[in-house]
Amino acid sequence: MSDALQKTITLLLLIALGLLLKSKFKNKDQTNGIKEIILSVALPSTIFISLMKIDIDSSMFIIPLVTLIFNFLMFFSAPLAFALFGIEKNSPTGRTLMMLIPSLAPGLSCFPFIAEFLGEKSLAIAALADVGNKFFVLISLYILAMNMFLKNSDDKETKMGGKLKSLFASMFQEPINLLIFIAIILLSLGINYNSLPPLVVDIFDKTSAMMTPLVLLFIGLAVQLKEGKKRIVASILFFRAGITMLISAGMIYVLNITDQNMVLLSIVIPLSAASFWPLAHISAFNLREDAKGMAKEKRTFDLELAVLLLAFSLPFSTILILAILSSGSFFAHTSTLITAGLVLICLGAIPNALSKVFVKMSKASS
Repeated sequence: MSDALQKTITLLLLIALGLLLKSKFKNKDQTNGIKEIILSVALPSTIFISLMKIDIDSSMFIIPLVTLIFNFLMFFSAPLAFALFGIEKNSPTGRTLMMLIPSLAPGLSCFPFIAEFLGEKSLAIAALADVGNKFFVLISLYILAMNMFLKNSDDKETKMGGKLKSLFASMFQEPINLLIFIAIILLSLGINYNSLPPLVVDIFDKTSAMMTPLVLLFIGLAVQLKEGKKRIVASILFFRAGITMLISAGMIYVLNITDQNMVLLSIVIPLSAASFWPLAHISAFNLREDAKGMAKEKRTFDLELAVLLLAFSLPFSTILILAILSSGSFFAHTSTLITAGLVLICLGAIPNALSKVFVKMSKASS
């Protein structure tokens, strides 16, 4: 059995163990507790170790900018989905998708697999990439959500300045971002991981060791099979993955990325699950509309769709990322990437196309 296949089976079995344990975690707070340990302890420790073990040069600081550009490219590509699926851009569904499609959550859906398949240096680069994404999901998407809310409800009382200050504060209070900042300062002072006191190294090593098992168990526990708008959610996720691969192929070509690990990073980071932050922004404005007693169809966003999309996004992205990384160099070619992207877009479009054909046939027969 090859090393990649053995790793893949091990990781899948840990996810399966999470699925088996779902009956033991009936309270949502229990699952959220595991998520908090991952995001506040295990994942920050792993990223800190990875950053402290590599030589960071000034050229690496372009990585967050490249990710930010990707976020905006995805944002401007989102309306293509509306044409494919017959969605009105200025509807609750359209505005919700504009928020969620370009957002990324690599911490839970991507980082553990990068650490396992590509190593610590690649994980450090991925952590820097997520800095650009954090600016997008926290700041840009909040401004977007506010503008949508103001246009839809004629609310004049919202003050953007205070909210943006709190968003910047929350971004730098997150353990992951705080440890990235500390690691960069220490490295700039010539202090690396081996220079740290043995006690500190031991603490980080032990907390970091929890990351992969906990994340995979959490993925299994978090899988939701809710009834609802499953067809549109599945179609959007296939479209999102397909357009992501096409944009990744374009950026790999334009930036002339040739190193296999960097190519794979350029593919799997953008395929991360949708971020929780757009849902947080949507929920905040939905509460205001609740207070006004606004009818569901007149609201700015579709909260139910946002929750459902997030629920399916994590397992969907996990499967894709795991398949790509375990396939070795197969996807590390732009031609393969473009083909895969087009296939995924077609898979997303087929249900809607068949539905339209069925409706036309029904009308014709009647």
